[in-house]
Amino acid sequence: MRLLPGLCLLLVAGPRAAQTLFQSPDDGWQVYTSAQAPDGKCLCTAVIPVQGTCSRDLRSRQLRQLMEKVQNISQSMEVLDLRTFRDLQYVRNTEPLMKGLDSKLRVATESQKSLNAKSFQELKDKMTELRPLAPVLDQYRADVRTIIQLKEEVRNLSGRLLAIQEEMGAYDYEELQQRVLILEARLHACMQKLGCGRLTGVSNPITIRASGSRFGSWMTDTMAPSSDSRVWYMDGYYKGRRVLEFRTLNDFITGQNFVQHLLPHPWAGTGHVVFNGSLYYNKYQSNIVVQYHLRSRSVLVQRSLNGAGYNNTFPYSWGGFSDIDFMVDENGLWAVYTTNQNAGNIVVSKLDPQTLEILRSWDTGYPKRSAGESFMICGTLYVTNSHLAGAKIYFAYYTNTSSYEYTDIPFHNQYSHISMLDYNPRERVLYTWNNGHQVLYNVTLFHVIKTSGEL
Repeated sequence: MRLLPGLCLLLVAGPRAAQTLFQSPDDGWQVYTSAQAPDGKCLCTAVIPVQGTCSRDLRSRQLRQLMEKVQNISQSMEVLDLRTFRDLQYVRNTEPLMKGLDSKLRVATESQKSLNAKSFQELKDKMTELRPLAPVLDQYRADVRTIIQLKEEVRNLSGRLLAIQEEMGAYDYEELQQRVLILEARLHACMQKLGCGRLTGVSNPITIRASGSRFGSWMTDTMAPSSDSRVWYMDGYYKGRRVLEFRTLNDFITGQNFVQHLLPHPWAGTGHVVFNGSLYYNKYQSNIVVQYHLRSRSVLVQRSLNGAGYNNTFPYSWGGFSDIDFMVDENGLWAVYTTNQNAGNIVVSKLDPQTLEILRSWDTGYPKRSAGESFMICGTLYVTNSHLAGAKIYFAYYTNTSSYEYTDIPFHNQYSHISMLDYNPRERVLYTWNNGHQVLYNVTLFHVIKTSGEL
């Protein structure tokens, strides 16, 4: 591979930090290779996690273990305190009995003649009353051993805490954790500044929920701030009008806390997107594209996509009125469709999101009926060769150079029937609807950055 002078190649995996469930337990910031060529070029390979925290730090685990031990010791001390208080009360209650017994024994010792049958029976009764004191004293001896063990554990804990404190230096642990979070935020911001890259891999699927029919779509707003995690859900592929809006991803998973939008026009297909507060979709039995504003619950724009096939004229291989497919990537809003003029080949058009006018179009030369699904990343259209099991990302069309290439990127189609596949540039994941399952995939992108750190 030939590298450009003064550039460092960086392989970045995983989406931007967001409140999602996309992370695997082993994710972490890892540099796989780092080398410098004789001419000063540098080659780096790194993996960026979804959301890193101090939870995987060794000292953090040690401190959590120590806290658990401290809690266990505290609970043991509370039990000992309650038991000691109870036993002390019993000893206090038996104190008059012990004094009475001592007096009887003293009298009996001084004058054995007075020790008759009655006196002997009284002594025996006193001894019987004191008999429960024996197990109490045995418990005291056991508690003494427990206290010795607890003292030893406290001594060990003090030593380990001192060692961790010396290792961490003068910084408070919470301060260190805050510094790590700030650094990670800066690293993820840097990741966003890296800009666009070329797709080199797709992760294993992450199933979020199993709901709805075999076909449908779900999405988040790609332009919303990270604090806005609303999810939109549209079950079915034609004649539908009901859009469910869930407050958070967790609400979507549990099926709670949602509001309903009733669209003025039914939709066709599953190629809908939410972009900057509006839902973009294809009006049923037409090539009209609609911008529906979610807050005002009104249609802002609707326009015919001239020449675009509709009503299952040029769908994906799975059918489902998937003639017109909206997409959003780092460059904005796109529409993927086919016209008779293009002989059934996929057309990619950049749209003005305010007017839905076509800004520019590209003929990819790839037959749409041979495509399982497709999605845009950084101005590149990626096409799968099937919607069924065994699918892979087979074709890529680069709008920046109007060129294409055949690819061979594995794609695990877990539930064997994909009816919706879209890239989310905010989270850098693929959203899919797979045979009644809502599924996510992380993506791996190949970036080119300058060694100076500037783009």
